[in-house]
Amino acid sequence: MRSLDDTRVFTTAVRAARAVIDAETADPGIRPRSRSRLLTHGSSTARSVLLLHGYTHGPEQLSDLGRDFHRRGYNVWIPRAPGHGTTDPSATRRITTDQLTAYASEALGIAYGLGSEAGVVGVSAGAILATWLAQQRGDAVRRLLLLSPFFGPAPGRVPAFAVRPLLFLYGRGLLPDRVTSRGYSLATVSRYLAIGPGRPDPARRSGLRSIAVAISSLDDVVDLTAATVVPGRIAEAAGIPLLTHVLPGSLGFGHNTMALAGRPDAGEIREQYIRLYEGEAWL
Repeated sequence: MRSLDDTRVFTTAVRAARAVIDAETADPGIRPRSRSRLLTHGSSTARSVLLLHGYTHGPEQLSDLGRDFHRRGYNVWIPRAPGHGTTDPSATRRITTDQLTAYASEALGIAYGLGSEAGVVGVSAGAILATWLAQQRGDAVRRLLLLSPFFGPAPGRVPAFAVRPLLFLYGRGLLPDRVTSRGYSLATVSRYLAIGPGRPDPARRSGLRSIAVAISSLDDVVDLTAATVVPGRIAEAAGIPLLTHVLPGSLGFGHNTMALAGRPDAGEIREQYIRLYEGEAWL
């Protein structure tokens, strides 16, 4: 039986989530399909999970995975990142690092109130925020799953010696912003990366119980070495193993390992992602 305090914390979290959703519903500039999503069982559960979508995507990217988590007994919060999911195509170019970290912190506060054990799943740039939360809120994040984590660009895209100077120059607005063929603003990418988990600083100790990474062998967007080295440092500091799964080229994934629409194996792949999140190896 849950205590009165547990009930109050859950009620507060739900109220905060619904306030976010209501504000988005009232905003004509936010696409309906991109509104934040809350999936609960009506009371606090043993497990809750926060799902953070990737840059240029929205909560819809993780809606099916969220439903799968919910069916397994989780309470689920899938928030919309600042500037995303709007009718203004340039909105994501105006977001700041402070807005991103505030969004992530507030989102974790909601997820933490939804269940006794909270964890985070992050996709691509969302994995930067997920990793940052695991380090900043080691008291709150117990499980971490990083899908195609973007801790740096693929070596073939930018020479290694130029990455840090370019991040500084674009992130501070000292170079005019440029949008890549994938629709990525270099200024915004730099602001995500400035949040810091890709830096070679010692990882902080945390209360993590599991940490896992899934990457595609065909991913030509992210630095695949950093995608495992960064979480590897965090796992070592936490005294736990890092679970890593490389999706083979035969599956046809590029960078977006959540591009599952229309795939006959979509449900099976999502099931494997949840296994990784829960600390079990991919079958």
